[in-house]
Amino acid sequence: MSYGQGGPQSQWDPWKPNSQQPWSSGGDDGTPDWAALAEASETRNKRRRVLFIGGGALATIAVGTAVAMAVVSANSDNDASGNPTNLPASASLPSGSATAPSFAPTSAPPPLDPKDFISSVKKDTAPLSPETLFPGTQLTMGSTVYKKGATADTKNCASAADATLPKILTANGCTRLIRTSYTKPGIAITVGVAVFDTQAQAAKAKAQTDNRSIVRSLAGKGVKPFCDGAVCFSTRNTVGRYAYFTITGFTNGKNVTKKDTQAFSVSDDLQEFTFRQIYRRGEAQASAAANR
Repeated sequence: MSYGQGGPQSQWDPWKPNSQQPWSSGGDDGTPDWAALAEASETRNKRRRVLFIGGGALATIAVGTAVAMAVVSANSDNDASGNPTNLPASASLPSGSATAPSFAPTSAPPPLDPKDFISSVKKDTAPLSPETLFPGTQLTMGSTVYKKGATADTKNCASAADATLPKILTANGCTRLIRTSYTKPGIAITVGVAVFDTQAQAAKAKAQTDNRSIVRSLAGKGVKPFCDGAVCFSTRNTVGRYAYFTITGFTNGKNVTKKDTQAFSVSDDLQEFTFRQIYRRGEAQASAAANR
């Protein structure tokens, strides 16, 4: 390319400092070389396109970096609020077609029923005595303290019962009758627990009882004789293979009437305690069997 007559020949580069313009400041007529200008313009446009393409690629990378930084920042904020931050990068996440792990179905065995262990002599093998049923020297129920008196244990069930109860116990196979007495000021109570081989026998015996089916009161160890001739309050219940009876009266020999709520409250306390003690036998044996 010529830049005037006899002038220096060089390539004009618009991006290179101090490069010569495509016209001469020499002694020609000052008319621009339009062909040279067109060629230079085309060269500039090509370079701009190259730069724009390169710049676009850089911009894409910058956006990707910004997104990554935003994810890291968000994770850091979650960490401050207690959410996990060690999430895997998106490239390492499993695809939607991945199969979730499968596990074999499992189920815990059903809990053992305590009543099963106190319903049959075959399962109810824990030690049984007046002390296991009625331990200690006193009993506290709520705010009431009962002092424990004498205890008795016999295989001749009829000998510890009165009125219609001896015959019923014998007919239904009673194998043992355990008794103990408790007192609070002015009131005494005897609890009798009749033992059978099966729940069915105990239930049948209880069904045959009436208001005259009573256990004999037990005196001794601080408990004076009571209910020898006075009217007393009696109850009868069953749980498992056990039938339990109570007889409650005043220590001064007074008759129990419907207005004597204190006597009824004493009876309620000892019935509840006796039920709990028998049921605990079942719970203890069920727990031991489950841990074997």
